Amino acid sequence: MRLLLLFAVLFSVSPVNASQVSIIIDDIGYRQTDEAVLTLPSTITLSVLPHTPLGQNIAMSANKRGHEIMLHIPMQALNGKVLGPGGLTNQMGEVEFKHTINQALDSIPYAKGVNNHMGSLLTQLDEPMQWLMESLKQQDSYFVDSMTTRYSKAADTANMLGIPLLKRQLFLDNDVTQSALEKQFQQLIQLANAQGSVVAIAHPYPETIRFLNENLPRLAEQGITLVRTSSLLPYRVAQQEPKNSPTTTHLR
Repeated sequence: MRLLLLFAVLFSVSPVNASQVSIIIDDIGYRQTDEAVLTLPSTITLSVLPHTPLGQNIAMSANKRGHEIMLHIPMQALNGKVLGPGGLTNQMGEVEFKHTINQALDSIPYAKGVNNHMGSLLTQLDEPMQWLMESLKQQDSYFVDSMTTRYSKAADTANMLGIPLLKRQLFLDNDVTQSALEKQFQQLIQLANAQGSVVAIAHPYPETIRFLNENLPRLAEQGITLVRTSSLLPYRVAQQEPKNSPTTTHLR
């Protein structure tokens, strides 16, 4: 009887958190207010635009605080919006395309993965996605498709080349009013409990950062673990060090 009671006590303990959430803050690098991302928990992943005035310093400071760093690379959109430095377009040949990617990676120290800024046009095209994934394979980088179009071919190409890939499932702050942020945060919790893992993207708006700092503890209360993005990838990828750290790459 005592053995049975002991067995019941041991196995009545709550299970280890099964649901995981990754939140990526991207569009970082231009505004002084972007530095506020450094107040967020270190399990928030930060994706930084290339060749930006503040990008390199923020990436280095964030790495020291334990954040995972990504490159947020601009890609051609259907609306023709200006890309900024480091942008990829369908007018580029293979050599220029790959050179642009490598320069962008060099500009952001500690970048372990890449996600697209805009890209509703470019991610639909076979050849540019082939060149992108070949470049990421050389860098041992993963890719997060921001899913700016449902017709993206990034996943198909990544799968063919064996590139670790995740897809954005939720935008948290298309609307930064308190009620809208709360609605999206509740959806994040629901998706995590239903699916087991969720990749969400947000931006360095003051309203977003304030909301996250105030509300992220609610995830643990719901049995959800906030993790760095690479933690949702195979163990090999999660453990490897980024190639373009300041010890191996000249910073410009």
